[in-house]
Amino acid sequence: MEWQQIIGFYQVAKLGSFTKAGDATFRTQSALSQQIKALEQELDCHLFERIGKRKLRLTSAGERFFEFAEAILESYDCLKEDLSELQGLQRGRLRIAAPFTTLYHLVPEALKDYMIQFPYVELTILDRSQQIVIELVRNGDIDLGFTLESEVPKDLALLRWKKVETVLMVPVDHPLAEAKRVTLRQIAKYPLILPPMDLRFTCRRILEERFHKLGLDYQIVMESSNVELTSHYVEMGLGISFATVVRDLPALEKRKLAFIPMNTLLKPDFIAVVMRRDKVLTSYKSAFINILFGDGLG
Repeated sequence: MEWQQIIGFYQVAKLGSFTKAGDATFRTQSALSQQIKALEQELDCHLFERIGKRKLRLTSAGERFFEFAEAILESYDCLKEDLSELQGLQRGRLRIAAPFTTLYHLVPEALKDYMIQFPYVELTILDRSQQIVIELVRNGDIDLGFTLESEVPKDLALLRWKKVETVLMVPVDHPLAEAKRVTLRQIAKYPLILPPMDLRFTCRRILEERFHKLGLDYQIVMESSNVELTSHYVEMGLGISFATVVRDLPALEKRKLAFIPMNTLLKPDFIAVVMRRDKVLTSYKSAFINILFGDGLG
């Protein structure tokens, strides 16, 4: 069994395609097929079965070998990191994923400090939705993810980071701007900018359920899943909207917007740092968490 065979098999199994795996390993589809065939001959079993013309599925033996390959590749990465630390070097990779707003507003300063302290660590930063972040963490494709705590499944570990709350965004000169509390009847009177009707956007679903229950008519003037885009159009007076925000964020204070707490609609939540429970972080990866929390985690 050769090292490249293990890598080739792992990529084919993970990506579900010889073509995609070939791109990931810089090998031709033919070369990968030959590697897998040789591996199956050595192990005396089939690792894949084809479903139709393009789909691949792991056999029972293939699933067992995938667990072996995943474990050995992860152990290899840990070994390289440990050897670097023994030599007094802080080399390796730190892979992070978070939704756009978190990356744009909350993470940059911590990353800037981290890059100064660990200049030889290779950073990979991905702008992804919360659901994709969770899957990337679960699959081991990233080391740390950022999502709302309420979205984190129980099989993953989390560290509570920043409190967020749902607010109503209105222009500063809007009739509702001075209100400390507004009702759904008041909100329904104005054009709304809401996220798409999707299971990912809890606020929209809850809001529309409440409107229907109260028999309220309402107008949706725009759909947007990006808070930055939404806030821009709220500021120009197109409509009012909702956002889940960290209060007292300097970037928000610069906008000509008023933020009215809507805790009666949705309870406050927290942004959490998410990782796999079986993941052992090296010292330079743990250092990023310490920077995020102001060294409050030791």
